[in-house]
Amino acid sequence: MTQQASKLVIVTEKLLLKPIAKIIDAAGASGYTVVAAGGKGSRNVRSSGQPTVSDTYSNIKIEVLTANRDMALKISDDIAAQFFNDYSGIIYICDAEVLYAHKF
Repeated sequence: MTQQASKLVIVTEKLLLKPIAKIIDAAGASGYTVVAAGGKGSRNVRSSGQPTVSDTYSNIKIEVLTANRDMALKISDDIAAQFFNDYSGIIYICDAEVLYAHKF
């Protein structure tokens, strides 16, 4: 059996992970996944694969499955309002179908 959900994807700077995780937790999401990210956007090329002295300025992608679109929008609005005037980032929402929903 499957369950409908909204997948919220946040691509931003790694130094925002802890404050963003607090927003996600406060909204009531059951969890999230974080992976290193790199690519090209309006602020030029960012790479996660190059050796550096520090990875403080690297990018991450955070994926959050939410039970409904309203929760995803609340999280995204809070993150954008608090951080995206000063830091780079993008957020998007996709429809998702969760398998093994007993873990969700």
